[in-house]
Amino acid sequence: MSQSDTSLVPSNEQSVGDPLPRLHALIAELPHLPGVYRMLDGQGRVLYVGKANDLRKRVGSYWQSGRNASPRIEYMVRQVHQIEVTVTRSESEALLLENNFIKALLPRYNILYRDDKSYPYLRIGSGQFPRLAFYRGAVDEKSQFFGPFPNAGAVRASIQLIQKVFRLRTCEDTVFRNRSRPCLLQQIQRCTGPCVGLIDRDAYAENVADAKLFLGGHDDLVIDKLARRMESASARLAFEEAATLRDQVKALRRVRESQFVDAGTPTDADVVACEEVAGRFCVNVAMIRAGRHVGDRSLFPEHTDGASPAEVLLAFLSQHYLEADVPAQIIVNQPIEAEALLTVLSEQAGRKVHLSTHPREIRRKWLEMASQNARLALERRVASQQNQEARLAALQEALKLSDIVRRIECFDVSHTMGEAAVASCVVYDGDGMRPGEYRRYNVTPDAPGDDYAAMREVLERRFKRLVSGEGRLPDLVLIDGGKGQSQIARAVLNDLGVNDVPVVGVAKGEARRPGLETLVFTDGRESLQLAADHPGAHLVQQIRDEAHRFAIQGHRARRDKKRVGSALDAISGVGPKRRQQLLSRFGGLRGVTAASEQDLMQVGGISHSLAERIYRALH
Repeated sequence: MSQSDTSLVPSNEQSVGDPLPRLHALIAELPHLPGVYRMLDGQGRVLYVGKANDLRKRVGSYWQSGRNASPRIEYMVRQVHQIEVTVTRSESEALLLENNFIKALLPRYNILYRDDKSYPYLRIGSGQFPRLAFYRGAVDEKSQFFGPFPNAGAVRASIQLIQKVFRLRTCEDTVFRNRSRPCLLQQIQRCTGPCVGLIDRDAYAENVADAKLFLGGHDDLVIDKLARRMESASARLAFEEAATLRDQVKALRRVRESQFVDAGTPTDADVVACEEVAGRFCVNVAMIRAGRHVGDRSLFPEHTDGASPAEVLLAFLSQHYLEADVPAQIIVNQPIEAEALLTVLSEQAGRKVHLSTHPREIRRKWLEMASQNARLALERRVASQQNQEARLAALQEALKLSDIVRRIECFDVSHTMGEAAVASCVVYDGDGMRPGEYRRYNVTPDAPGDDYAAMREVLERRFKRLVSGEGRLPDLVLIDGGKGQSQIARAVLNDLGVNDVPVVGVAKGEARRPGLETLVFTDGRESLQLAADHPGAHLVQQIRDEAHRFAIQGHRARRDKKRVGSALDAISGVGPKRRQQLLSRFGGLRGVTAASEQDLMQVGGISHSLAERIYRALH
């Protein structure tokens, strides 16, 4: 991709006063070429990123009378002090670059979709006895992938179905290689037990082939095949086998009735509907894979004031599909101009991608269903936000805070007798918890178990970054702890010059029972215990519990990692390299512990005497 950057920046002398005349002169220097433009304010912050087939015409249109129907864009234009452009070879290249800039810079006037999770897949591996597994990440050619699915729950539901009908194994390879007796899944008829030889390679391969046919949308072929095998087993008087096959056929037919959508042939399509309620938007994406409705998910864009449903939908398509697998057909409920986007998506997919805005027959029903789901999700979100606002208002009134509270950060420290201490910071921002902004900190106080020192360390690390301009300062800081921890927090913030952010400690009640927490102030006021049914108390409990959960999760991971290393480090002859070989070969300490001496000797460099020493140390 060939690109060149140009920055149209008024000089320091020019930037004083109205920048409009100078911007007009600078716009006249833009080329009539495709590219991406970035509009910046007087402090150099990116306000908006856009693409254009003709940079001069597109950028100049923002200052033409009557061209900006959106109050949001009109307000943005009045703040522009600087324009940067990047010239590209085509509008398609500009679209890709625009998407990269939006994801990296998060401009405040672009419509944004914050969805930091990749879409999951169902994977069937390779080898003599392929494994069925949940997968998230980049696909490769070593395995066969089905999806993507809209969420993890849809993948796990499919895995449970495949286990029930085709009984493929789901255990890790290291566990599979080292089993000596059937597992619980085999005993409840959810696995055929290939690990202990209860099924031969050919029979297992037939089950894998049937599962792939089913996941590929060829339900009829699989059901007919199982029905013939059932009749054959019945004719041979193998009634137990026939009953098993009968149950498999029934299960597949039930799934077909609940999930299958009659599209004529197995079809891959995404049905995308954008709906608006009370000035807020929701985009619902329903996924049809191999003619089967595998689920849907709803996303809620930000910075949509004054935007139209078509603009919101186009922003979603651009930000979503340029980094995701593209189905053969995308069905939308808004008329949009997406020629450049379709060109890029077709090149990305290696085949023609079709966009339909006026579907017929069954596809129209899919679209109506997606639109209804979007409206329902948006109505629930609006109701939830109203509830959140009521809880915030109640908390603000109870704490007697003069400033409006929107953003709350809560800190907690977790450890086991001082071992592997981890501190957490969770963020609540008006509409709900913000998992993408959570942070964990490995803290190392001088005295193990010193909660005060650990709290001081995490707060200093967190707020030094905020004071330097990285991120946003909270409106309220909650500390999971009593007077001592909250006073430490107040002292740290005062030392950093953050004097106007209130700090409140959340002391546990009697027997740590929920609803009995005491709120501890650092400004000399008496402690406060809210009623158990107080909306503000419910909000504090939610945020505090999330901070506690997030800290414990990090602490357990750090502690377990440390203990795994220590168990092998204590064995003479096992250094860092050999320890890594063992953990990689057996999938962790549990696999190493389950391995026999003969299994341990299969790892390069481990003799019989060393294998015996490792085995005795772990047992």
